[in-house]
Amino acid sequence: MDSRNRSTVTEFIIIGFPTLYEYGPFLFPCLLLVYLLTVSGNVLVFTIIRLDSRLQTPMYFFISVLAFLEIWYTAVTIPKMLINILYPRKSISFNGCLLQTYFFHSLGASECYLLTAMAYDRYLAICQPLHYSTIMSSKMYFRLTAICFTCGFLCPITEVALISQLPFCGSNEIQHIFCDFPPLLSLACTDTSVNVLVDFVINSFIILVTFLFIMISYIRIIIAISRISTSVGRAKAFSTCVSHLSVVLVFFSCIVFMYVRLTKSYSLYYDRVLAVIYSVLTPIFNPLIYSLRNRDIRIAIKYRIFKR
Repeated sequence: MDSRNRSTVTEFIIIGFPTLYEYGPFLFPCLLLVYLLTVSGNVLVFTIIRLDSRLQTPMYFFISVLAFLEIWYTAVTIPKMLINILYPRKSISFNGCLLQTYFFHSLGASECYLLTAMAYDRYLAICQPLHYSTIMSSKMYFRLTAICFTCGFLCPITEVALISQLPFCGSNEIQHIFCDFPPLLSLACTDTSVNVLVDFVINSFIILVTFLFIMISYIRIIIAISRISTSVGRAKAFSTCVSHLSVVLVFFSCIVFMYVRLTKSYSLYYDRVLAVIYSVLTPIFNPLIYSLRNRDIRIAIKYRIFKR
């Protein structure tokens, strides 16, 4: 970045939840425990799926990729949160803030695309079972995964490039728990209407379009399931989708309210609570949902642990 175009602000102070920092000795071990459970749970799901030959199907391949993604998604924000709880000066450099924002949104966008690919996989398996093995070949699901990550890492480039050119000449206190577009825009000492509009268009495309495709897939899935003659068959078909749909609803319900809007920010407290849900709590729910609700993964875990 050209030093002449760079703002006078060289670092930001992440405010987080200031009223809670007096409980740091309690918050730190709690957040650390959540982080360790998130990483270990997703590592367990990823490892089990990659090692067990019975789980080498597109559905479990996508679940393993989601677990891998969640490990890095949490690594972008939670370690810095833990440091901020311990140290009184909760600073992050200007470039470090932009990098955190970029990787957080890249991985978040990749997750949106990946959840869409998973919905498409379930649609083919239930609504097009005779053609499933032909369409969803190993080449296809590797290609879909590559597209998800490529599109995900390309999407935030424009937003980060635009925000890097803004002048930050006033307060450097980020009223959030990590660096993100809305709190950064609120600190710029110039008109940011173009940035807000660009963010709205990009986020609307990523979030609303992927969510629409997922919902269309599941509407068709539900219609197909309702036509199954036996209750056992309906229950089996629905059980393969309910876990994925649960993850989708929790994840998208938060990010829609956070990022699809034409204003710089809503309530600062409201934004921070939502951020905790989709950046800290959702990643820990994924391995719990997939491991506890999925019979094949439970059996594979028991086999690997107890060797029987």
